[in-house]
Amino acid sequence: MGQLHKRFTNEQVKLLLDGYVQGRISRSEVEGILEINKTRFFALVKDYRRSPATFSMEYQRETPARLSGETEEAIARELLREKALVDNPKLPIGSYNYSAIRDRLQKRGVCVSVNTIIQRAKQLDCYLPHPRKKVHDREVVTVAVGALVQHDASTHQWSPFASEKWTLITSLDDYSRMLVYAEFVESETSWAHIQAAQAVMKAYGVPLGYYVDNLRVFRFVQDRDSYWRKHVLVTDDVDPQWRQMMRLMGVNVTYALSPQAKGKIERPYRWLQDRIVRTCALENLTTLDEARGVLRSEVDRYNNHQVHSTTGEIPSLRFEKAQNSGSSLFRPFSLPKPFNSPKDVFCLHETRTINGYGYITFFNQKIDVPPDVPDHQDVDLHLIPDLARNNIEVRIWYESKMVRSLTLPLDNIRVHF
Repeated sequence: MGQLHKRFTNEQVKLLLDGYVQGRISRSEVEGILEINKTRFFALVKDYRRSPATFSMEYQRETPARLSGETEEAIARELLREKALVDNPKLPIGSYNYSAIRDRLQKRGVCVSVNTIIQRAKQLDCYLPHPRKKVHDREVVTVAVGALVQHDASTHQWSPFASEKWTLITSLDDYSRMLVYAEFVESETSWAHIQAAQAVMKAYGVPLGYYVDNLRVFRFVQDRDSYWRKHVLVTDDVDPQWRQMMRLMGVNVTYALSPQAKGKIERPYRWLQDRIVRTCALENLTTLDEARGVLRSEVDRYNNHQVHSTTGEIPSLRFEKAQNSGSSLFRPFSLPKPFNSPKDVFCLHETRTINGYGYITFFNQKIDVPPDVPDHQDVDLHLIPDLARNNIEVRIWYESKMVRSLTLPLDNIRVHF
């Protein structure tokens, strides 16, 4: 979990604290959204009540930004010592204890934070991911637009006269119940879900979180996803492609773990399926483009003309009213450093190692790498399929810089985008 001032803006935190002070939201809800404990929560409330107008979380650095060489060496030595313990099969130690490393360093006069040690541990391969388990709430309650986006897909015979099934991908703002994205695609892929997220974030901003189920596109589950199915996720071992993109954009992802929670996500498809299938049957529609026209009509009716049974308001009007009153947790769309193009964030990721002859292979195709990139080094491939042109753009990155970009035909690439 990152620092609070890096994950939220001042205005977002002020909105939540004001909701607590005014009695519109409970302490546990604020703590859940901000991912903080009770002590931190009441410290923020105290600062906010002291001066709501000037409340700020801006971080003031009091120590040097760069560690000395001696300190870096001391951290590395302790991490390697710890790694030897973890790797020793004779010892009952299966994880790293970074707090213990910090304490050992302090005894030798080296004062660094646990976060700094963890950062160095990742660089030295002295890190084992151990995510915290979150308490699952069966009912999701939000207090502002952009707090949570429900996202899912449904593959169905949407038209009884069509020769194949199509997949409907939707994203729904939890607070307003407005559909912020709805589109038919020929099949469900990681790339289709990445494009859906990009469309939402460019149109409305970056939400705090997404609420999805446990489909393989969203989550790799050990002992469930066998090796032969990993081609759907390209080369992911832990995070699927969609999840990697969400991490880059700083969006939290919550998974629906119970049948009740899964039903909450899948509920919009019940009425969409009924209306779209019914219309396609009555009008003898057979093509995907014809079904998309029906979908656009139904989304317009739902968003702009129908009073929602839960909120008692028209979704688009509720969304607009929340934005005008400042009850929005969407943050402005911006790309994380060092990227300056959406292509490098909303893409598929691969890793290749440069051989001794200065090139990499990608689906049996040789790709030369600029000579200033050393041999035997790993490079990141950012893949952007263009299905309309039947090609794929490959952007090669090394040490946070793009070193080459090229376009290849999709004919020889054995991945279904």
